[in-house]
Amino acid sequence: MAQLELFIGTRAWSSWSLRPWLALKATGAPFKETLIELRTPQSKAEFLKHSPAGKVPILKVDGFAIWDSLAICEYLAEAFPAAKLWPADPLARARARAVSAEMHAGFTPLRQAMSMDINVRHPTPAMTPELAADIQRIQALWNECRRDFGAKAGGPFLFGAFTVADAMYAPVATRFVTYGITLDPVSQAYVDTIMAMPAVKEWAKAA
Repeated sequence: MAQLELFIGTRAWSSWSLRPWLALKATGAPFKETLIELRTPQSKAEFLKHSPAGKVPILKVDGFAIWDSLAICEYLAEAFPAAKLWPADPLARARARAVSAEMHAGFTPLRQAMSMDINVRHPTPAMTPELAADIQRIQALWNECRRDFGAKAGGPFLFGAFTVADAMYAPVATRFVTYGITLDPVSQAYVDTIMAMPAVKEWAKAA
């Protein structure tokens, strides 16, 4: 088996590190975890030692570096097919990839107003139209995935069982808790599901 080493940033703040960490935990594969603290004068230099992108997370597979959260998750899905990190149904899999890419590339107002701070409770930020639109879009997306796929599959996650899509949205769930965002019942149930995951609890405790 390949030797896996995942480089992560400060757990309290690094939403991008949490995503592939959850996916890697879901595979059950052993891996080495290396923490590089964020927001220090040495952070960038430490990142550049392991990836030309100069950011975390980074997964090393027998020393070969893979950076970018979604790219790491795609590798894990291919390397560990038994983990079923993407849904088996082609349409569900396409939707899961679409919503994962939307999270990867979008929701800038939410990221800026509600940065991840997993073990802290902050006041709800001023609800600008842009932030409100992001929150509404995420709730609509979660509702659609649960209605069209998750509920039919019989599991509590977006597509029934845990997938990369859940890994991508897990940090958003923690943000909604941190900032006390009121959600619709389906979205709140999904946040509760994410926060109850043993892996998420392990991450938060280590943070």
